[in-house]
Amino acid sequence: MTQSVVVQVGQCGNQVGCRFWDLALREHAHVNKKGLYDEALGSFFRNVDSSKCDGEAHSVGGRIQHLKARAVLVDMEEGVVNEILQGPLREMFDSTQLLTDVSGSGNNWAVGHMTYGSAYREQIVDTLRKAAEHCDCLQCFFLIHSMGGGTGSGLGTKVLSLLEEEFPEVCRIVTSIYPSAEDDVVTSPYNSILAMRELTEHADCVLPVENQSLVDIVKKIKHMSHSGKPGTVIRRESAIISGQGGLVGAEKPFDAMNNIVANLLLNITSSARFEGSLNMDLNEIAMNLVPFPRLHYLVPSLTPLYTLADVSVPSRRLDQMFSDAFSKEHQLIRADPKHSLYLACALMTEAFAALCVLEPGRLEDGPVRGAPGGPLPLPVGPGQQHLCEKHLHGAERALQQALQEEGALTPLPACRRDGAGPLLGGPQLAQLPDRRVPAAGCHQGKTRA
Repeated sequence: MTQSVVVQVGQCGNQVGCRFWDLALREHAHVNKKGLYDEALGSFFRNVDSSKCDGEAHSVGGRIQHLKARAVLVDMEEGVVNEILQGPLREMFDSTQLLTDVSGSGNNWAVGHMTYGSAYREQIVDTLRKAAEHCDCLQCFFLIHSMGGGTGSGLGTKVLSLLEEEFPEVCRIVTSIYPSAEDDVVTSPYNSILAMRELTEHADCVLPVENQSLVDIVKKIKHMSHSGKPGTVIRRESAIISGQGGLVGAEKPFDAMNNIVANLLLNITSSARFEGSLNMDLNEIAMNLVPFPRLHYLVPSLTPLYTLADVSVPSRRLDQMFSDAFSKEHQLIRADPKHSLYLACALMTEAFAALCVLEPGRLEDGPVRGAPGGPLPLPVGPGQQHLCEKHLHGAERALQQALQEEGALTPLPACRRDGAGPLLGGPQLAQLPDRRVPAAGCHQGKTRA
């Protein structure tokens, strides 16, 4: 099985990364009942023998000794990294994975990219190489950073260019957190524009997430928790926005929004972390959804906005979730579907679903249910399994209905086996990927470096 390395840059990137590792541990603990170091754990974790000074890694199949995250933590301020090292996840990281300074980048892209990027270039490359050397088959780098701060936008894009320079054959998937219009940092628009150029040049795939969209989703979930309508009430501490039951203590201001982004990453990586007959490879995301090398910005969406642990109502049907995925209320960046043109789309589902559930005859009336019982039922929405070619027409019908509800009057072109479709005006979907399924999709009021 392949391995991936998560690179967390800046305050925002490290906060989101911390939530991702928390959720990943909870998910693996729910699935791995025997305490064995299997291939699923090996994709994002190393099993280290802490009794030996060289920290020798154990091979797949033995008992779990001491898990280390396949991660690199970079920040030019020590605050967030120190919190991680003093928190419940401190044993997952060691000094060889960390790179910090004390002064910060002052919300200035040039300071992060030019000043710190030049000063710490060799150290960054050395840290990345050490992380890569621990992998038997390195498949992907996941970069998490913000666009509004100095370290996240400046040094984050510098790290991205170094990844392309040192590991040109390894896929680079970037999760970028964009500032909202009400951001209180005056330099955040400039930082975002300067960082965008670097993302366009050096990333293979970008998942943009907007702070304001995350705020709106958090408000919607909290409204659902206070609603009195039958079938719409969920727990006040929704698993999508809450860290309760995990490794964290008291909730912090950005935790709810961080959890949404962490859930997005958890669902996208689930096919790489777990086995499954319908799983998709991470490289297939960029291969099938990026029509041109520089046109690699995807619109992430998450549905439903709760897990089966949050609500005691019947599961939503698969076609309903597909329709929700194309709704602007579920998108993690503000892009109105009825004013947009989709060149490609993917609808990924994570669930214990048999292939027969996804067959055309049952697509419209077969609910997909999550894991029964346990502290962390897997979310029914983004992530793991994908539709094969014969299921495309059912997904197309769901998309047709969603676009009609949004006011799109132009009919969809017929789905063709060769993937070719007309691109003639209006909010049409020119093609559905030949073999993929997606249904899912991806942060904060103030800017964080």
